[in-house]
Amino acid sequence: MIEGAIAGLAAGGLYAVLGVCLTLMSRLVRVVNFSQAATGMFGGFCAVWLVTSAGMPVWLAATLGVILGGLLSAAIGWIAATWLSEASTTTRSAMTVGPLLLLISLSFILFGNKPQPFAPLIGGPAFTVGGVVVSQVTVATVVMAIVVALGARLVLTRTRVGTQLRALSERPTTAELLGIRSRPLSIAVWFVTGVISAIVIVIVAPSQSNDATSLSMLIIPAAAASLLGGFSRLDLTVVGGLALGLLSGLVAQIDQVSLVRNFLPFLFIVVLLLWTQRKEVWDAAR
Repeated sequence: MIEGAIAGLAAGGLYAVLGVCLTLMSRLVRVVNFSQAATGMFGGFCAVWLVTSAGMPVWLAATLGVILGGLLSAAIGWIAATWLSEASTTTRSAMTVGPLLLLISLSFILFGNKPQPFAPLIGGPAFTVGGVVVSQVTVATVVMAIVVALGARLVLTRTRVGTQLRALSERPTTAELLGIRSRPLSIAVWFVTGVISAIVIVIVAPSQSNDATSLSMLIIPAAAASLLGGFSRLDLTVVGGLALGLLSGLVAQIDQVSLVRNFLPFLFIVVLLLWTQRKEVWDAAR
């Protein structure tokens, strides 16, 4: 059981990192970016192609793939900032479903519908705890989730750029009247979160189901993690991602309920939604 839980931490770290990116997008640019994982997936697939077809070194191909993932995300952000700047959060979020489906379809056309042979950037055991081996991928994803959350918090609270971003998210009209340029800042948020998503996907993909659909649908457990923090709290998002990974690892070890593992993110989301709406439901029942 413990071995399964620790094995699930690698996925939990992945969910947490993507969830932190979703939370930042929601807080700063008023978007729940459903294409968050898809841009990273497409950048990773391009990196695999550069290695297998162009003979490029793995590290260089991975770097270019990560940059491409960030640029794709920035392009979607440019569309949102240019034509949907006054739209509601619901409309802006719904817009990102289009790029999600487009990138999945384009990956099928260019790379086929089979899992891609990702070369592991990190491999092997990191250390052993009580006879259970903890992999380097697990350590990397968990540390990355914590570092990204802490780094984002420090930037938002201790830097001028962070102050401008918070002003844009909380008082956009006032911020623009004060001369804060909203479009470059919002596109920069899209680019940075796209790069972070691509990095963690490239790291974890060799040990996960790495076809286009599976990688793109990582947005679902990431959204479940973000929902625990109300799409606003980074700390609870990290906790939610790690908890979901641990739970998935534990369930996978029990044959009788192992099939439930694929539905855990949905159950997680339903339970959280019911819990957040409990006051309204109870008040209506009185």
